[in-house]
Amino acid sequence: MAYLTLKERDRRIANVRALMAQQGLDIVLVYYDEFNIGNGWYLTGWCPQFESGAVLIPRSGTPMLLGGPESEPFAKLDSAITETRNFTVFMVPNEEYPNATITDFPALFDELHVMFGDVRRVGLVGGGRMPADCYGQIVEGFSGAALVDITPQYVALRYDKSLWELEQIRAAFKLSDACYLAMKEKIAPGVSEIEVAAVGEYAARSRGASGFGFSPIVGSGERSSAVVPTATSRIMQAGETVMIGIAPKVRGYAGVVGDFLPVDGTYSPAQQEAFKHLKEVMHLTKERLVVGKVGREIDAPGRDYFVKHGFWKYLVCPFAHTIGLHEAEEPFFGPNSNDVLKPGMAVCVDVSFFGHPELHGARIETGYEITESGPVPFSPMMDEYFSR
Repeated sequence: MAYLTLKERDRRIANVRALMAQQGLDIVLVYYDEFNIGNGWYLTGWCPQFESGAVLIPRSGTPMLLGGPESEPFAKLDSAITETRNFTVFMVPNEEYPNATITDFPALFDELHVMFGDVRRVGLVGGGRMPADCYGQIVEGFSGAALVDITPQYVALRYDKSLWELEQIRAAFKLSDACYLAMKEKIAPGVSEIEVAAVGEYAARSRGASGFGFSPIVGSGERSSAVVPTATSRIMQAGETVMIGIAPKVRGYAGVVGDFLPVDGTYSPAQQEAFKHLKEVMHLTKERLVVGKVGREIDAPGRDYFVKHGFWKYLVCPFAHTIGLHEAEEPFFGPNSNDVLKPGMAVCVDVSFFGHPELHGARIETGYEITESGPVPFSPMMDEYFSR
């Protein structure tokens, strides 16, 4: 059973075909793997394990999944696109599947000519993330056809979220709330980072999470300067802070929460002051989540505040990004961004600093649906908490 509804699948395929018509394309190949999941998942509600692959959308007719034989039965059960072809380049290297039917790109090209007529222009999504061998085989296999990179135009289709997508994101933020409460309760001197991550993951999975946008972040003491530290066996100490973050997914869509907490339950004066600064920048950034603002306008107030209060040189990441199939995905509203904020976007305010000589690193994060009347919190609990 696919996570993606057939109504959503058909709407998205129609949008891709409209893009194909604009670009004069005969087919589109959308590359994906476990590390570049979003573009493929957008059309299938599915991603293989171990193998990689591509979604093939013709200008008419039935879309296909190009992958490997180990994922083929999985795809036929769980993907919203179930017509499959197997290719060596997408398989586990040197693995053998004696009963599988394996094809190649020249044979696929011939098949497409029979099914759809001439294939003169091929749109490619994610070519920059492909292994060289995969890209080379596509170029060779589609000899005579022009390859056109349409990655930016395709990714832009994912910017504005449908009501169905917003429903999944809202549900994922509800799971994030449960994870946060479980992790916060577990934090104490003598407890390991892994134990904190474990209760967060259990809170998500036991409530139906389909996965995670990233491995849970738990970084205590100096480890909080690592930006995205995964949990270790390190034992947390009184007087330290611990940076936590978790991004449970519902039907492939992520929610998220991030915070900067005292291990023994009490901030030192310096830690309390840092938390106050983080919340102030969150407030300034949230105020700029106004339809029609561009990224650099959203980023500027928080950046100016960090300069004023001496945190500028510890700034690694901009303060706002969208969320969806990835916890952080385009558009990113940084200091050079001209991306326009639009209704229907899902945006995280993500305020952080790293590498401070005394405070090490810290992050606070929550998310909002963008509407004409202003940002609406996906997590009223965390929005209220960060507003105190």
